[in-house]
Amino acid sequence: MLGVRYLQLTLAILKPDLISHPVHLKLVMEKILKENFFIVHWKLVQWSREDAERFYQEHRDKFFFQRLTSYMSSDLIMPMVMARVDAIQHWRKLMGPTKATMAKFSHPDSIRGLFGITDTRNATHGADSVETAKREIEFFFPEFKYDEWLEKNEEKIQNGQIIYNEVSKTHKVFE
Repeated sequence: MLGVRYLQLTLAILKPDLISHPVHLKLVMEKILKENFFIVHWKLVQWSREDAERFYQEHRDKFFFQRLTSYMSSDLIMPMVMARVDAIQHWRKLMGPTKATMAKFSHPDSIRGLFGITDTRNATHGADSVETAKREIEFFFPEFKYDEWLEKNEEKIQNGQIIYNEVSKTHKVFE
């Protein structure tokens, strides 16, 4: 067991505007791998409006809530559990600013700078803290045990006992 955490897990969501463009999706997946993220789990999901409202409940009183939940339930999304050193902040940096028009000028190589359309249709979502990541991962992957996974796999990953599986598009830890 390691005394200090080497890895951090985060939840990323690739939004409908990105999922609906296979070439853009492929480029984002390549960018994720190039940035040394380990893809632990992912799935394609078609949310109901109620699912989106539960997930974004903290924004219920904000002006964009209806637009966001309607959009997020309009087509497939791809939630992903990803790991790496400083995963949460690194993913947020890779995504770029929330406002896609701002990202295009201030962070043109970010995912939102490259593929974002509007503030809502901005290609991606990411957890903003460890607590949020744990809650959001549990929302999509209730069977996934955040702390248990780190405890079991962190040292193996640190020792290089991990490989990317091209078929499943996930990383597998081996003995």
